[in-house]
Amino acid sequence: MRPLNWDLQRLVRENRGGSFSTRRARSHVLAQAADTLTDLGFRGLRATGLRSKHVEALVAEWRRQGLAAGTVKNRMAHLRWWAERVGKPGVVKADNAAYGIADRRYVTNEDRSRVLDADRLALVGDEHVRMSLRLQAEFGLRREEAIKFQPRYADRGRRIVLKASWTKGGRAREIPVRNRAQREALDAARRLAKGGSLIPPGRSYVRQMKTYERQTAAAGLDAPHGLRHGYAQRRYAELTGRRCPAAGGPRVRELDREERAADRRARLAIARELGHGRPEILATYCGS
Repeated sequence: MRPLNWDLQRLVRENRGGSFSTRRARSHVLAQAADTLTDLGFRGLRATGLRSKHVEALVAEWRRQGLAAGTVKNRMAHLRWWAERVGKPGVVKADNAAYGIADRRYVTNEDRSRVLDADRLALVGDEHVRMSLRLQAEFGLRREEAIKFQPRYADRGRRIVLKASWTKGGRAREIPVRNRAQREALDAARRLAKGGSLIPPGRSYVRQMKTYERQTAAAGLDAPHGLRHGYAQRRYAELTGRRCPAAGGPRVRELDREERAADRRARLAIARELGHGRPEILATYCGS
């Protein structure tokens, strides 16, 4: 292994902040960046030797490859993480626009929501996977969150609390418990987990994730992430009293001042519940 690749993998191992998927993505992106820098002629580089010219060379190469703005922005986030860990936060500029990286656009009115079909759910053989899917539908959880979910810890009566170690970006959050279906799902999860998580005893997270992927595909449950979209759309209707644009409701530009204010409040609340730092991304879930 080249010295730079070894340095970066050691950084990832020793700094375990964020979820499993975040750390895995970080490891992959940084290994890829190290390989690219070597191919560009920066041989013998160590992690602590990162300089602005290396960042600029990577960005130029990614642009040459025609990568989407969202992909480049994700990679820039991992480069900033690298720079911060070696004590050089200023090497990577805080504003992506300084590198000519276009703003990522979230505007869409495509309905990507899914409803958890009871017949297809019954085809899922693993009871822990079935339970994770129910929690995804009822609370808008990401797949990793629903697999790592520990009912005894999370269930606080009128809300659930997600540990930072379960979530994308390592951001703990709370989601309200608002109806009977949610309460029934939580009670069922408690009975199944018996004080643990929704990973069966003796099974690793990685193995359970593979079981989840295999069984949802076999049951024809395409795009389980759509359950999260469904949650966002239902919450929008609850909070505003109307359907969101992606579900056939009025476009934001058609709303009056009072309705726009309600739209903004709803998007802020839903973004918090979904674990997103920017309400703008709600355009992907609810439309615009």
